[in-house]
Amino acid sequence: MFRLRTISLWSFAGISILLIASYVTYAPVSKADAQLRPFPQEVKCPESLSDARNKSRITTQGGRIFFLETSERTIPNFQAMCAVESAAITHPNTKVTVFMKGLSSQTLPLPRNLGFSFLSCFPNVEFAPLNFKELFANTPLSGWYTAVEKNEQFSDFPIDSDACRLAILWKSGGIYLDTDFIILKNLENLTNMIGMQSLYTLNGAFLAFEARHRFIKLCMEDFVNRYNYWFYGHQGPQLLTRVYKWWCLIHRLRDRKECRGVSILPKEAFYPVDWQDWRKLFETISRKDLKVLLMNTYGLHLWNKKSQGGQHKEGSMIDQLEAEFCPETYKLMKMCL
Repeated sequence: MFRLRTISLWSFAGISILLIASYVTYAPVSKADAQLRPFPQEVKCPESLSDARNKSRITTQGGRIFFLETSERTIPNFQAMCAVESAAITHPNTKVTVFMKGLSSQTLPLPRNLGFSFLSCFPNVEFAPLNFKELFANTPLSGWYTAVEKNEQFSDFPIDSDACRLAILWKSGGIYLDTDFIILKNLENLTNMIGMQSLYTLNGAFLAFEARHRFIKLCMEDFVNRYNYWFYGHQGPQLLTRVYKWWCLIHRLRDRKECRGVSILPKEAFYPVDWQDWRKLFETISRKDLKVLLMNTYGLHLWNKKSQGGQHKEGSMIDQLEAEFCPETYKLMKMCL
């Protein structure tokens, strides 16, 4: 009886191990985690970048362009790679910085993956650690973040990003961009500006401000004083909208497009495709119609929350723009996907 029980226990243990091994081997992984996993960790720099301008000509005068990754992820996906490449090639003499929470000041060298290897080919692109505590120090956001650390306040990645972009703009100035942009034109002539998402709402996916601008300080103060974790967009687009209305003493955005040194750009500047129409990004469009649509556009926002996972059909809007404005990322996508 004892021998039979022992055999049964060993059989059960063996089956359990096999089941666990099968799960580890075959369990599905998210697209975000799997996208770059099977790809080469390093890539030879494209020949098109061999004659890139000397780094000595790259400047942060007047601010830099910056992107944020407020999660712990340190694997730039193709969408982020395209955003950074398009910004880098339209601003060859401007420093483009990607701040990442997953990096620390001791993270040397950078993690080995395709995204880092490829983007490091651009002489004006750099990666930097994102330390929330240091960033929020000496800003109105410091107390809020202390409460978050003590679990006295809720937060999430989008809200963290809303806070970080304001703090960096306050301290350093420059141009902030979401990683779901394709940049089509140079943005350096845009200062103290916000883009309209609609007739009723501003959006912070693009922000361009001088350092220590009073408007940004008011945004940080509103962020804390009217903090609401539970309503999506309350700390982002809605915050910018209500602060701008107070700044200009208006009830409707259309009443003032510029006041007290801050301007709002029409929706075609960065949001020519409404978030409700995100599927149009993946529909076929003629070159002529695309040119007309984007005639007054600096950068196309892709509404990643809705559009991620969409099929990039040849001849679609997103396919044509990636091929033209982030051509090296486009080649890698075609090779790897």
